[in-house]
Amino acid sequence: MELTHIEHIGIAVKSIEEQLPYYEGVLGLKCYNIETVEDQKVKTAFFQIGQTKIELLEPTSEESTVAKFIEKRGEGVHHIAFATNNLTEALQQAEEKGVRLIDSKPRAGAEGLNIAFLHPKSTGSVLTELCEHP
Repeated sequence: MELTHIEHIGIAVKSIEEQLPYYEGVLGLKCYNIETVEDQKVKTAFFQIGQTKIELLEPTSEESTVAKFIEKRGEGVHHIAFATNNLTEALQQAEEKGVRLIDSKPRAGAEGLNIAFLHPKSTGSVLTELCEHP
């Protein structure tokens, strides 16, 4: 699997609005994009730092996986996302090496990325996202 860089780190939060003062006021980062991803039932906010982004994930439904994550574990780091130039190939390689896939094929994610998740039971308990710029 050929990864190019850490695309972003996803952080589950109850409220993006409540977290903005910390990321912007304390850390000095600028939120450059807020969008809702309907099929994932989340609202996202992005901050750029170097080549890596921070993605805040706010659930828009009690049924979202992020809401369930917060209920079970509280707010905090939700996933790490790696960029790749060939997501389909990366998924095939991961599966061939015995990694359990959440997504067997790419799907649409925030910021127009194609994304897929690897199951944390196969990745040392770290939810791993693979991303590809179309």
